[in-house]
Amino acid sequence: MSFHEAFMDSALREAELAAAGGDVPVGALIVCGDEIIARGRNMREALNDPTAHAEILVIRESAMKLGRWRLHDLTLYVTIEPCAMCAGAIVLARIPRVVFGAMDPKGGGCGSVFQVVQEPALNHGVEIVSGIREELCRRIIQDFFEVRRTPGRNVNLQPS
Repeated sequence: MSFHEAFMDSALREAELAAAGGDVPVGALIVCGDEIIARGRNMREALNDPTAHAEILVIRESAMKLGRWRLHDLTLYVTIEPCAMCAGAIVLARIPRVVFGAMDPKGGGCGSVFQVVQEPALNHGVEIVSGIREELCRRIIQDFFEVRRTPGRNVNLQPS
């Protein structure tokens, strides 16, 4: 198992917790070296907050823990490609690397719909590593929405 896969497995566990709480199953971690600084999951439903995406929550927690807003030495792991809002926060926080599982063809901000994190006009560029545990990350989202669209159907949301 690779370094990235181990951290993505932790992010997937956060995604499972989001789904269990009724939120879209997205999980995220912020890592410094081999240490997890913050972990989180989507909490829009739980907090009634449209900005309570997993990425935003772990960026906030990391900044608070470290006592600084420049997160120039950290890596963000997230199960799904960050949206435009989260991609903007990643750039503003100066996070140098984002590792994600599956692309988001309906709203991704790191290449699939928008290219926020590598926009040449911005003052910070971000390295992207994608496709880590891609099938598991895609499946947990697809299964979540399939359950929502199919009354009476119970799909196991835990990755195998």
